[in-house]
Amino acid sequence: MPTPSLTHLPIRRLTLRDLTACADLSEDRGWPREEHKWGFLLTAGKGYGIDDPEGGLVAACVVTEYGAWGRPDLGAIGMVLVAERHARQGVGRRLMRHVVSVMGTTPLTLHATPNGRPLYEELGFKVTGRAEMLRGRFTPGGREPAVVTRAATAEDLPAIVRLDEEVFGTDRTPLITRLPAFADQLRVAEEAGRLIGYTAAWPNMDTHVVGPLIARDTETAKALIASLAARTERPLRTDIDVRHEELLDWAKERGMASVAFNSVMTYGIPELPGDWTRRFAPLTVAAG
Repeated sequence: MPTPSLTHLPIRRLTLRDLTACADLSEDRGWPREEHKWGFLLTAGKGYGIDDPEGGLVAACVVTEYGAWGRPDLGAIGMVLVAERHARQGVGRRLMRHVVSVMGTTPLTLHATPNGRPLYEELGFKVTGRAEMLRGRFTPGGREPAVVTRAATAEDLPAIVRLDEEVFGTDRTPLITRLPAFADQLRVAEEAGRLIGYTAAWPNMDTHVVGPLIARDTETAKALIASLAARTERPLRTDIDVRHEELLDWAKERGMASVAFNSVMTYGIPELPGDWTRRFAPLTVAAG
């Protein structure tokens, strides 16, 4: 029986049962398997994929919706992958067009690599910002930020959700309430009993990814990163909005090195909602 044309293979919703196939697809493209992250995204968001008749997946991506249930006001697209043997045959374009169509009038955002950016621009996405990926072993030094941080408790979750919505510009409750189970650390910064920032460190292969990172100001962001670093033996990784130059310089002075730049892109809106001055790093670029 001949193999069906790629243009006729159906696109279907992925579930947690597809976790291994998604991780295999990542590995096929030279990415880490990132099973922990895939599991989080497939439960917090909606996965879309194309099955390969010979086994595994031809392509996959995940959309994380934010806002009211059933009426999202923002969708983040991530983990857009096409198997190497099917690359450069229009599969990624077809999958992306399907997602854009399914999301209808909902504004979209994504972080694009230099290789992926031309496709997204062709589909109507516009570059609205940049993020710099840093990685390395954090070494304390210099003046310590004079901001009080502590481990978050269950009682902090409502305040974290409120702060996150205020800064991010839309409700992310389903994502944020999963953080205690997903992350190895969840910490808050407070002043006079009021929450002024929060962050998490979650395991990804041999690193701890810092994100989300939301803070009143740069000093608070520094204190939160330093508090995470003091409680892990792993290298840190994070993706910081390039407009936060002071934080980037501070992190580099303490052992973190620039790894890559991604373009922040939007579709249907001129820029992301919320307050970028307090939004330092995403939970993961795959979820906006």
